[in-house]
Amino acid sequence: MRKRVNRATLRWGAIGTATLVLVFSALPVHVADAQERYYYRRSILDFFLGRRYIQEYPPQAPSQNAPQRQPAPKRKAAPKAAAAPRPAAPVVVEEKVVEKLANAQKILVVGDFLAGGLGVGMDAAFKDSPGIVVETHSNVASGLVRDDYYDWPQQLTKFMDEAKPAMVIVMLGANDRQQMVTDVGKEKFRTDGWYAEYQRRVVAFGKQVTSRKIPLLWVGLPAFDSPAMTADAVQLNQLFRKQMESGGGEFVDIWDGFVSEGGDFIVTGSDINGQQVRLRTSDGINLTEAGRRKLAFYVEKPVRRILGIQTSPDLVRLDTGNAPAIDAVAMPGRTEPISLSDPNLDGGAELLGGRALPVSVTKSPRDMLVQDGEMAPPPAGRVDDYRMTPMKPTAQVSIK
Repeated sequence: MRKRVNRATLRWGAIGTATLVLVFSALPVHVADAQERYYYRRSILDFFLGRRYIQEYPPQAPSQNAPQRQPAPKRKAAPKAAAAPRPAAPVVVEEKVVEKLANAQKILVVGDFLAGGLGVGMDAAFKDSPGIVVETHSNVASGLVRDDYYDWPQQLTKFMDEAKPAMVIVMLGANDRQQMVTDVGKEKFRTDGWYAEYQRRVVAFGKQVTSRKIPLLWVGLPAFDSPAMTADAVQLNQLFRKQMESGGGEFVDIWDGFVSEGGDFIVTGSDINGQQVRLRTSDGINLTEAGRRKLAFYVEKPVRRILGIQTSPDLVRLDTGNAPAIDAVAMPGRTEPISLSDPNLDGGAELLGGRALPVSVTKSPRDMLVQDGEMAPPPAGRVDDYRMTPMKPTAQVSIK
Protein backbone atom coordinates (compact mmCIF):
# COMPACT_ATOMS: atom_id res chain seq x y z
CA MET A 1 0.00 0.00 0.00
CA ARG A 2 1.23 3.48 -0.79
CA LYS A 3 1.94 5.58 2.16
CA ARG A 4 0.11 8.83 2.23
CA VAL A 5 2.47 11.73 2.53
CA ASN A 6 1.43 14.55 4.73
CA ARG A 7 1.19 17.90 2.90
CA ALA A 8 2.75 19.73 5.80
CA THR A 9 5.78 17.48 5.54
CA LEU A 10 6.18 18.23 1.83
CA ARG A 11 5.82 21.95 2.45
CA TRP A 12 8.52 22.00 5.11
CA GLY A 13 10.77 19.84 2.94
CA ALA A 14 10.51 22.30 0.06
CA ILE A 15 11.30 25.17 2.35
CA GLY A 16 14.35 23.41 3.66
CA THR A 17 15.58 22.60 0.17
CA ALA A 18 15.23 26.18 -0.92
CA THR A 19 17.10 27.32 2.15
CA LEU A 20 20.02 25.00 1.37
CA VAL A 21 20.10 26.24 -2.20
CA LEU A 22 20.29 29.83 -1.04
CA VAL A 23 23.05 29.08 1.41
CA PHE A 24 25.17 27.17 -1.04
CA SER A 25 24.59 29.68 -3.83
CA ALA A 26 26.06 32.45 -1.70
CA LEU A 27 29.33 30.53 -1.29
CA PRO A 28 32.01 31.50 -3.86
CA VAL A 29 33.37 28.88 -6.26
CA HIS A 30 37.15 29.09 -6.72
CA VAL A 31 38.77 28.05 -10.00
CA ALA A 32 42.53 27.92 -9.96
CA ASP A 33 44.47 29.19 -12.87
CA ALA A 34 48.16 29.34 -13.58
CA GLN A 35 48.31 33.07 -13.76
CA GLU A 36 45.23 34.52 -12.04
CA ARG A 37 42.31 33.51 -9.84
CA TYR A 38 38.67 33.95 -10.74
CA TYR A 39 35.83 34.31 -8.35
CA TYR A 40 32.37 33.02 -9.29
CA ARG A 41 29.29 33.80 -7.35
CA ARG A 42 25.95 32.17 -7.86
CA SER A 43 22.65 33.72 -7.28
CA ILE A 44 19.16 32.33 -6.89
CA LEU A 45 18.62 32.82 -10.62
CA ASP A 46 21.35 30.23 -11.29
CA PHE A 47 19.17 27.72 -9.53
CA PHE A 48 15.95 28.34 -11.44
CA LEU A 49 17.27 29.50 -14.87
CA GLY A 50 20.35 27.45 -15.28
CA ARG A 51 23.97 27.89 -14.43
CA ARG A 52 25.16 31.40 -15.04
CA TYR A 53 28.42 32.86 -13.81
CA ILE A 54 29.34 36.43 -13.08
CA GLN A 55 33.07 36.79 -13.49
CA GLU A 56 34.90 39.27 -11.31
CA TYR A 57 38.57 40.00 -11.19
CA PRO A 58 40.29 40.72 -7.93
CA PRO A 59 42.23 43.97 -7.75
CA GLN A 60 45.85 43.50 -8.89
CA ALA A 61 48.89 45.57 -8.15
CA PRO A 62 50.22 47.34 -11.22
CA SER A 63 53.39 45.77 -12.69
CA GLN A 64 56.56 47.76 -12.90
CA ASN A 65 56.71 47.38 -16.68
CA ALA A 66 53.16 48.56 -17.23
CA PRO A 67 52.94 52.18 -18.32
CA GLN A 68 51.96 54.47 -15.53
CA ARG A 69 48.84 56.46 -16.15
CA GLN A 70 49.66 60.09 -16.00
CA PRO A 71 47.34 62.09 -13.78
CA ALA A 72 45.24 64.55 -15.63
CA PRO A 73 46.66 68.05 -15.43
CA LYS A 74 44.87 70.17 -12.95
CA ARG A 75 42.79 72.82 -14.49
CA LYS A 76 43.59 76.29 -13.44
CA ALA A 77 40.79 77.72 -11.48
CA ALA A 78 39.10 80.58 -13.18
CA PRO A 79 40.00 83.86 -11.57
CA LYS A 80 37.38 84.83 -9.12
CA ALA A 81 35.49 87.93 -9.85
CA ALA A 82 36.68 90.80 -7.79
CA ALA A 83 34.48 91.19 -4.83
CA ALA A 84 32.50 94.35 -4.71
CA PRO A 85 34.22 96.83 -2.46
CA ARG A 86 32.59 97.15 0.85
CA PRO A 87 31.12 100.53 1.51
CA ALA A 88 33.45 102.58 3.56
CA ALA A 89 32.38 103.45 7.02
CA PRO A 90 30.82 106.89 7.18
CA VAL A 91 33.34 109.52 8.10
CA VAL A 92 32.16 111.61 10.96
CA VAL A 93 33.21 115.17 10.32
CA GLU A 94 33.25 117.35 13.35
CA GLU A 95 31.37 120.52 12.68
CA LYS A 96 33.45 123.58 13.31
CA VAL A 97 31.90 125.83 15.89
CA VAL A 98 32.45 129.49 15.15
CA GLU A 99 33.19 131.51 18.24
CA LYS A 100 30.97 134.54 18.50
CA LEU A 101 32.51 137.97 19.07
CA ALA A 102 32.08 139.69 22.39
CA ASN A 103 30.44 142.66 20.63
CA ALA A 104 28.29 140.52 18.33
CA GLN A 105 24.89 141.99 17.50
CA LYS A 106 21.83 140.16 18.76
CA ILE A 107 18.75 139.26 16.75
CA LEU A 108 15.73 138.85 19.02
CA VAL A 109 13.09 136.39 17.72
CA VAL A 110 9.74 136.39 19.57
CA GLY A 111 6.39 134.71 18.96
CA ASP A 112 4.48 131.43 19.12
CA PHE A 113 5.42 127.86 18.09
CA LEU A 114 6.23 128.97 14.53
CA ALA A 115 8.61 131.59 15.91
CA GLY A 116 10.36 128.85 17.89
CA GLY A 117 11.01 126.95 14.65
CA LEU A 118 12.13 130.18 12.99
CA GLY A 119 14.69 130.71 15.74
CA VAL A 120 16.14 127.24 15.09
CA GLY A 121 16.43 128.01 11.39
CA MET A 122 18.04 131.39 12.09
CA ASP A 123 20.65 129.74 14.29
CA ALA A 124 21.57 127.46 11.37
CA ALA A 125 21.62 130.39 8.92
CA PHE A 126 24.05 132.49 10.98
CA LYS A 127 26.10 129.77 12.64
CA ASP A 128 29.17 130.82 10.61
CA SER A 129 28.75 134.54 11.32
CA PRO A 130 30.79 135.51 14.39
CA GLY A 131 29.16 138.94 14.50
CA ILE A 132 25.56 137.66 14.88
CA VAL A 133 23.87 135.99 17.85
CA VAL A 134 20.26 134.77 17.59
CA GLU A 135 18.21 134.86 20.79
CA THR A 136 14.75 133.26 20.64
CA HIS A 137 11.87 133.65 23.09
CA SER A 138 8.74 131.73 22.11
CA ASN A 139 5.61 130.49 23.80
CA VAL A 140 3.85 127.64 21.99
CA ALA A 141 0.22 128.62 22.66
CA SER A 142 0.67 132.39 22.89
CA GLY A 143 -0.64 135.21 20.74
CA LEU A 144 -2.03 138.75 20.88
CA VAL A 145 -5.59 137.66 21.70
CA ARG A 146 -5.17 135.89 25.05
CA ASP A 147 -3.15 138.46 26.97
CA ASP A 148 -4.48 136.88 30.17
CA TYR A 149 -2.54 133.69 29.28
CA TYR A 150 0.67 135.34 28.07
CA ASP A 151 1.16 139.10 28.03
CA TRP A 152 3.39 139.65 25.01
CA PRO A 153 3.65 143.48 25.26
CA GLN A 154 5.01 143.18 28.77
CA GLN A 155 7.34 140.31 27.92
CA LEU A 156 8.68 142.06 24.81
CA THR A 157 9.74 145.10 26.83
CA LYS A 158 11.52 142.81 29.27
CA PHE A 159 13.36 140.89 26.52
CA MET A 160 14.51 144.05 24.74
CA ASP A 161 15.81 145.57 27.98
CA GLU A 162 17.87 142.45 28.69
CA ALA A 163 19.15 141.63 25.21
CA LYS A 164 19.49 145.12 23.73
CA PRO A 165 18.99 143.66 20.25
CA ALA A 166 20.06 145.12 16.96
CA MET A 167 16.90 143.73 15.33
CA VAL A 168 13.57 142.22 16.44
CA ILE A 169 11.74 139.52 14.45
CA VAL A 170 8.10 138.78 15.28
CA MET A 171 6.00 135.79 14.19
CA LEU A 172 2.54 135.66 15.76
CA GLY A 173 -1.05 134.98 14.75
CA ALA A 174 -1.36 131.20 14.35
CA ASN A 175 -3.10 130.89 17.75
CA ASP A 176 -5.23 134.06 17.46
CA ARG A 177 -8.21 132.51 15.65
CA GLN A 178 -10.45 132.71 18.71
CA GLN A 179 -12.70 135.00 20.72
CA MET A 180 -11.14 138.16 22.10
CA VAL A 181 -12.01 139.97 25.31
CA THR A 182 -11.96 143.76 24.89
CA ASP A 183 -12.80 146.71 27.08
CA VAL A 184 -16.36 146.78 25.76
CA GLY A 185 -16.98 143.04 25.89
CA LYS A 186 -16.27 139.85 23.99
CA GLU A 187 -15.68 139.89 20.25
CA LYS A 188 -16.06 136.75 18.15
CA PHE A 189 -13.43 135.86 15.60
CA ARG A 190 -13.86 137.29 12.07
CA THR A 191 -16.17 140.12 13.17
CA ASP A 192 -15.42 143.75 12.39
CA GLY A 193 -14.96 144.53 16.05
CA TRP A 194 -12.48 141.68 16.37
CA TYR A 195 -10.35 142.88 13.41
CA ALA A 196 -10.42 146.48 14.67
CA GLU A 197 -9.14 145.51 18.12
CA TYR A 198 -6.58 143.07 16.70
CA GLN A 199 -5.24 145.75 14.37
CA ARG A 200 -4.83 148.12 17.31
CA ARG A 201 -2.83 145.49 19.22
CA VAL A 202 -0.57 144.79 16.25
CA VAL A 203 0.20 148.49 15.84
CA ALA A 204 0.93 148.94 19.55
CA PHE A 205 3.14 145.85 19.60
CA GLY A 206 5.16 147.09 16.63
CA LYS A 207 5.63 150.56 18.09
CA GLN A 208 7.30 149.05 21.13
CA VAL A 209 10.16 148.13 18.79
CA THR A 210 10.22 151.00 16.29
CA SER A 211 10.01 153.64 19.05
CA ARG A 212 13.47 152.47 20.15
CA LYS A 213 14.85 152.89 16.63
CA ILE A 214 15.28 149.12 16.31
CA PRO A 215 14.59 147.47 12.92
CA LEU A 216 11.44 145.34 13.01
CA LEU A 217 10.63 142.35 10.79
CA TRP A 218 7.16 140.82 11.00
CA VAL A 219 7.05 137.35 9.41
CA GLY A 220 3.80 136.29 7.77
CA LEU A 221 1.96 133.02 8.32
CA PRO A 222 2.32 130.00 6.00
CA ALA A 223 -0.50 127.96 4.52
CA PHE A 224 -1.97 125.13 6.59
CA ASP A 225 -3.57 121.79 5.79
CA SER A 226 -6.91 123.05 7.03
CA PRO A 227 -8.65 125.20 4.38
CA ALA A 228 -10.25 127.34 7.12
CA MET A 229 -6.86 128.03 8.75
CA THR A 230 -5.36 128.86 5.36
CA ALA A 231 -8.13 131.36 4.59
CA ASP A 232 -7.67 133.01 7.99
CA ALA A 233 -3.90 133.15 7.48
CA VAL A 234 -4.43 135.08 4.23
CA GLN A 235 -6.57 137.67 6.06
CA LEU A 236 -4.08 138.07 8.90
CA ASN A 237 -1.15 138.42 6.50
CA GLN A 238 -2.90 141.28 4.74
CA LEU A 239 -3.41 142.99 8.09
CA PHE A 240 0.24 142.46 9.11
CA ARG A 241 1.54 143.78 5.78
CA LYS A 242 -0.59 146.92 5.89
CA GLN A 243 0.37 147.84 9.46
CA MET A 244 4.10 147.18 8.94
CA GLU A 245 4.27 149.33 5.83
CA SER A 246 2.59 152.23 7.62
CA GLY A 247 4.24 151.70 11.02
CA GLY A 248 7.92 151.65 10.09
CA GLY A 249 8.43 147.88 10.10
CA GLU A 250 8.96 145.41 7.26
CA PHE A 251 6.70 142.49 6.38
CA VAL A 252 8.40 139.25 5.30
CA ASP A 253 6.19 137.21 2.95
CA ILE A 254 6.90 133.47 3.12
CA TRP A 255 3.69 132.23 1.48
CA ASP A 256 5.14 131.04 -1.84
CA GLY A 257 7.65 128.77 -0.10
CA PHE A 258 4.98 126.50 1.38
CA VAL A 259 2.36 126.24 -1.37
CA SER A 260 2.25 124.72 -4.83
CA GLU A 261 2.20 126.66 -8.09
CA GLY A 262 -1.58 126.67 -7.84
CA GLY A 263 -1.50 128.07 -4.30
CA ASP A 264 -2.46 124.83 -2.54
CA PHE A 265 -0.96 123.57 0.71
CA ILE A 266 1.96 121.17 0.26
CA VAL A 267 3.70 118.78 2.62
CA THR A 268 6.74 118.14 0.42
CA GLY A 269 8.58 120.84 -1.49
CA SER A 270 11.95 122.28 -2.39
CA ASP A 271 14.41 123.08 0.36
CA ILE A 272 16.99 125.89 0.21
CA ASN A 273 19.15 123.73 -2.10
CA GLY A 274 16.34 122.82 -4.51
CA GLN A 275 15.97 119.22 -3.27
CA GLN A 276 12.53 117.73 -2.68
CA VAL A 277 12.10 117.23 1.07
CA ARG A 278 9.32 117.10 3.62
CA LEU A 279 8.56 120.60 4.88
CA ARG A 280 5.55 120.01 7.15
CA THR A 281 4.76 117.44 9.80
CA SER A 282 1.85 115.00 9.68
CA ASP A 283 -0.49 117.43 11.48
CA GLY A 284 -0.25 119.91 8.60
CA ILE A 285 0.63 122.75 10.96
CA ASN A 286 4.15 122.44 12.32
CA LEU A 287 7.38 122.59 10.31
CA THR A 288 10.08 119.96 9.91
CA GLU A 289 13.76 120.75 10.26
CA ALA A 290 14.02 121.47 6.53
CA GLY A 291 10.89 123.60 6.75
CA ARG A 292 12.35 125.66 9.58
CA ARG A 293 15.52 126.26 7.60
CA LYS A 294 13.48 127.32 4.57
CA LEU A 295 11.44 129.67 6.74
CA ALA A 296 14.66 131.28 7.97
CA PHE A 297 15.88 131.53 4.36
CA TYR A 298 13.17 134.11 3.62
CA VAL A 299 14.00 136.10 6.76
CA GLU A 300 17.76 135.84 6.24
CA LYS A 301 17.73 138.10 3.18
CA PRO A 302 16.39 141.28 4.82
CA VAL A 303 18.52 140.62 7.90
CA ARG A 304 21.72 140.60 5.86
CA ARG A 305 20.60 143.69 3.99
CA ILE A 306 19.87 145.67 7.16
CA LEU A 307 22.79 144.54 9.34
CA GLY A 308 25.28 144.54 6.48
CA ILE A 309 28.87 143.53 7.14
CA GLN A 310 28.03 142.34 10.65
CA THR A 311 26.48 139.20 9.13
CA SER A 312 29.61 138.31 7.15
CA PRO A 313 31.30 135.02 8.07
CA ASP A 314 34.70 136.65 7.43
CA LEU A 315 34.33 139.08 10.33
CA VAL A 316 37.15 138.53 12.84
CA ARG A 317 38.34 140.03 16.06
CA LEU A 318 41.77 141.69 15.94
CA ASP A 319 43.78 141.19 19.09
CA THR A 320 47.24 140.07 20.10
CA GLY A 321 46.25 136.47 19.38
CA ASN A 322 45.56 136.83 15.66
CA ALA A 323 47.54 139.99 14.85
CA PRO A 324 50.34 139.57 12.30
CA ALA A 325 53.90 139.32 13.53
CA ILE A 326 55.72 142.63 13.66
CA ASP A 327 59.37 142.78 12.71
CA ALA A 328 61.63 143.84 15.53
CA VAL A 329 63.42 146.28 13.22
CA ALA A 330 60.25 148.32 12.89
CA MET A 331 59.74 148.60 16.63
CA PRO A 332 59.97 152.14 18.04
CA GLY A 333 63.40 153.15 19.30
CA ARG A 334 65.29 150.66 17.12
CA THR A 335 65.95 152.90 14.08
CA GLU A 336 66.89 156.51 13.49
CA PRO A 337 64.06 158.89 12.63
CA ILE A 338 63.70 159.68 8.93
CA SER A 339 63.85 163.32 7.90
CA LEU A 340 60.85 164.46 5.87
CA SER A 341 63.16 166.69 3.82
CA ASP A 342 65.41 163.78 2.79
CA PRO A 343 63.31 160.59 2.51
CA ASN A 344 65.81 158.87 0.23
CA LEU A 345 68.72 159.44 2.64
CA ASP A 346 70.88 160.56 -0.27
CA GLY A 347 71.94 163.87 1.19
CA GLY A 348 69.55 165.89 -0.93
CA ALA A 349 68.13 169.08 0.48
CA GLU A 350 65.04 169.35 -1.67
CA LEU A 351 61.90 167.26 -2.09
CA LEU A 352 60.61 166.06 -5.43
CA GLY A 353 59.04 169.00 -7.25
CA GLY A 354 60.47 171.57 -4.89
CA ARG A 355 62.98 172.92 -7.40
CA ALA A 356 61.75 175.26 -10.11
CA LEU A 357 61.92 173.97 -13.66
CA PRO A 358 64.60 175.53 -15.87
CA VAL A 359 63.37 178.23 -18.24
CA SER A 360 63.96 177.49 -21.92
CA VAL A 361 64.64 180.21 -24.47
CA THR A 362 62.95 178.38 -27.32
CA LYS A 363 59.47 176.96 -27.26
CA SER A 364 58.96 173.25 -27.27
CA PRO A 365 56.79 171.60 -29.95
CA ARG A 366 54.06 171.19 -27.33
CA ASP A 367 54.10 174.89 -26.44
CA MET A 368 54.03 175.83 -30.12
CA LEU A 369 50.98 173.60 -30.69
CA VAL A 370 49.06 174.57 -27.54
CA GLN A 371 49.90 178.24 -27.32
CA ASP A 372 50.42 179.32 -30.93
CA GLY A 373 48.55 176.59 -32.79
CA GLU A 374 51.62 175.88 -34.91
CA MET A 375 52.89 172.42 -35.64
CA ALA A 376 56.59 171.91 -35.90
CA PRO A 377 57.71 170.46 -39.21
CA PRO A 378 58.36 166.72 -39.01
CA PRO A 379 61.89 165.45 -39.29
CA ALA A 380 63.02 164.66 -42.77
CA GLY A 381 62.30 161.11 -43.81
CA ARG A 382 59.57 160.44 -41.25
CA VAL A 383 56.30 158.94 -42.45
CA ASP A 384 54.42 162.20 -41.97
CA ASP A 385 57.03 164.19 -43.92
CA TYR A 386 55.14 165.08 -47.10
CA ARG A 387 57.59 167.62 -48.46
CA MET A 388 58.56 167.10 -52.09
CA THR A 389 62.24 166.96 -52.85
CA PRO A 390 63.33 168.54 -56.19
CA MET A 391 64.11 166.00 -58.88
CA LYS A 392 67.59 166.01 -60.42
CA PRO A 393 67.76 166.51 -64.22
CA THR A 394 68.67 163.37 -66.09
CA ALA A 395 71.81 163.37 -68.22
CA GLN A 396 71.20 163.52 -71.94
CA VAL A 397 72.70 160.65 -73.91
CA SER A 398 73.58 161.27 -77.57
CA ILE A 399 73.14 158.50 -80.05
CA LYS A 400 75.57 158.34 -82.84
